[in-house]
Amino acid sequence: MAETYEIGKQLVELCKQGKAPEAIEKLYAPNIISIEAMASPNFSQRLEGIAAVKGKNEWWEKNHEVHRADAKGPFPHGDRFIVFFNFEVTPKAGPMAGKRMNLEEGALYSVKNGKITQEEFFYQMG
Repeated sequence: MAETYEIGKQLVELCKQGKAPEAIEKLYAPNIISIEAMASPNFSQRLEGIAAVKGKNEWWEKNHEVHRADAKGPFPHGDRFIVFFNFEVTPKAGPMAGKRMNLEEGALYSVKNGKITQEEFFYQMG
C-alpha cells in the first residue's frame, strides 16, 4: 500500500503542476487501460496502451483552454487509489465551444509492479 500511495502522491503533484504528459510517461504501464464513464465522439469508452492514452491526453490539451485545474488525494485502498479532479475550462470545439465551465470527476487508479495499470473516470454529463 505504501508504494500505491507514493505513486498516487506523484500523480497528484504532477497534475497540480499541469504536467499530465510527464505523469503518463513516468507512472503509467505500457499496457495501461483507460476507461471513461462513457464513449465520446473522439474516443471509445475503453482505450488500451500507452500510445492511446497519450493521444487522448494530447487531444484534451489541444481542444480545451484550462483556466484552473486541481487534484485532491490520493485516497489509497490496497493496490488502488482515488483522485478527485476539478477543472475550469473553455472547450475550443464542439457544441460547448467558447463556453467556460466547471468539470468535476473522480478517478480510480490501479497499481501493479510500481506502475499505474488502469484508470477509470467517473463523472456526470449534462
